[in-house]
Amino acid sequence: MPGAGNGMTAAHTARALHDASDELRVSELSVVFGGLAALDGVSLSVAKGEIVGVIGPNGAGKTTLFNVICGFVRPETGTITFRNKPLRHHQPHDLAKLGIARTLQGVGLFRGLTVVENVVAGAQRRVRAGIVSAVIGGWRSSREEMALRRRALAILEEMDLDEHADRFPAALPYGIQKRVALARALMSDPDLLLLDEPASGLSEHQMDDLGSMVRELRSRMGVLLVEHHMDLVMSTCDRIVVLNFGRVIAAGTPAEVQRDPEVTTAYLGEDVSAVHQNAGDDGDA
Repeated sequence: MPGAGNGMTAAHTARALHDASDELRVSELSVVFGGLAALDGVSLSVAKGEIVGVIGPNGAGKTTLFNVICGFVRPETGTITFRNKPLRHHQPHDLAKLGIARTLQGVGLFRGLTVVENVVAGAQRRVRAGIVSAVIGGWRSSREEMALRRRALAILEEMDLDEHADRFPAALPYGIQKRVALARALMSDPDLLLLDEPASGLSEHQMDDLGSMVRELRSRMGVLLVEHHMDLVMSTCDRIVVLNFGRVIAAGTPAEVQRDPEVTTAYLGEDVSAVHQNAGDDGDA
């Protein structure tokens, strides 16, 4: 497939990747803050069983794109479609009901709840009783309570976290807390998982474990990964979309993206596979 630097524009490249099986389809999104374009005609797609990464230098628009998909920011132009239904006025709290789960750049765990209780709190899509009453113990159904706890424990076991089930997040290393946050996102059994910089703060060994976990999710859902760590992205993603100054400058397989001259230029001549996260946040508007 030609890259953005080989005769096909990046926007056309991204649009060409759309397919009838897409779970998520983003088309020509544009967002302007204070007269500056944070996103400019961005298109991408994620199919079920596919891991798609979004990369780019600081200020490229990655966080803005993620916030638009999650309903935090409204675009000036463009459309978002999930499972062939347009998302026009969705809010972040609607994601679980839609079949979408997300993680935060931090961990966002409830300090006063144990690990297993934090994971149960991710069951918004499944629980019949109100999630708040479920967490504080006002269950409408003890059968539901037991079923949710069993499922949460099964997920923790799957992620080698079951030994921490009854501990509080503050007593755990940061890398373990990040895995608990991922377990909580999986509790809703999503069709699409949005991962916002899941490798931030992790060691190289922890990133390897994270990559293995994410790849194992491919059989159950689509994954959109926004990340700075290029080694994780290159080893985990099926396709990659590269943003720079709010525009798609390349899209394709990891190998295609690494060969694209515009990507090399965007990363100041460095080998994109060797670029690591800089200190600080993404820097997007």
